[in-house]
Amino acid sequence: MEFLLYIIIILSYHFFSRITMDARQVLAGVLTITMFVMLGDMIKRDHFDSLPVDSIHATRKQSLLTNGVGPWKQDAQSLTSCWSKQLLGEPDESQGYVTFSLTNGPEYHLSQIADAVVIARYLRATLLLPDIRGRSGEQRKFEHVYDVEQFVKKLDGVVKVAKSLPSKVITGPVVKVPSRVTEEYITDNIEPIFRSKGNIRLATYFPSVNMKKTKENSNIDSIACLGMFGTLELQPEVNGVVESMVERLKTLSRKSNGQFIAVDLRVDMLEKKGCQGNSACYGPQEIAMFLRKIGFNKDTTIYLTQSRWDNSLDALKDLFPRTYTKESIMPMDKKARFLDMENSEVEKVIDFYMCSESDVFVPAISGLFYANVAGKRIASGKTQILVPAHISGSSASSTDYVSHYVSKKNHFAYSCFC
Repeated sequence: MEFLLYIIIILSYHFFSRITMDARQVLAGVLTITMFVMLGDMIKRDHFDSLPVDSIHATRKQSLLTNGVGPWKQDAQSLTSCWSKQLLGEPDESQGYVTFSLTNGPEYHLSQIADAVVIARYLRATLLLPDIRGRSGEQRKFEHVYDVEQFVKKLDGVVKVAKSLPSKVITGPVVKVPSRVTEEYITDNIEPIFRSKGNIRLATYFPSVNMKKTKENSNIDSIACLGMFGTLELQPEVNGVVESMVERLKTLSRKSNGQFIAVDLRVDMLEKKGCQGNSACYGPQEIAMFLRKIGFNKDTTIYLTQSRWDNSLDALKDLFPRTYTKESIMPMDKKARFLDMENSEVEKVIDFYMCSESDVFVPAISGLFYANVAGKRIASGKTQILVPAHISGSSASSTDYVSHYVSKKNHFAYSCFC
């Protein structure tokens, strides 16, 4: 306040020194000084006397939330891989073939690739490039979704990869493999069959959704890390679709500095038995209230993994009008190719990478999709993963909902990246 009075005195001095002192000018000067004094008193009374320090910070935070900024955070620094192909050493002479398929969507593909690479390396076998099979029975080649040359290149010096089986080679018996396969399991259950038959076909199953990091890093973890995070890249056309959709959302997000939220919310999943009465699944209205509660305003741009609009999503769009699905932001010339029932697996791949690239990721459904998107985001430094939860009170912060994979650093990705 003393500083403000000092400014008033200086201004007054200059005012009176530059004018002729007639009655009207004296009156104007008095009014000017009075105005400054009243303004200073008002600022002092309203913003300092009536508010403790904590309230000042709270007011500032609330101002940020209501002026279109919201609880966005800068990405963390991307991490570097801890594994080294040089340390793994060259693979031995091939002893046979390991074949497998990628099934059930990209969240399963990562684990299936990791297990197949680990097993082929352990058995000193050649890994056959997998095909991709959807839940509805559709089948496509690996190169329809992923980059073959990059896959082979990334595994060079670790596991030999064949693009096709020699004509005289017969696919071996099917061997069931639990996800996150261990060296002990390979020794006891897989190696005897492989040595006996010469070739095997893997069928990975998932006894649990477990993506937590192991207590101790091992050589097998390094190979799994390479397989899970260092081999799969989208082929150019699919990657181009993802990039164009990301850019479209950034353009639509001008009021939030080009930032957008991706929400894994699929109506068909919410209707399944696993989500009935389950607190790990959240519907459109619950997601809308959650985002509003932690400070995102109506101008926030949201991308949903739901492919086509469903009336149940109106509850979310009412609070967040800038809510979009693939059909509304995918380039027109790509819709016929990527938005039909036969391409449901490709749609999932697009969703997976959209959720990996967004500024904020919110899983409305718990499961492997959430767990593996979290892994890719952790590796790239995009750690703003907010998980809805029923936390009482009206003043919750976004930090209260950060995924335990990030807050506790207990994701398998933290075993792979430094």
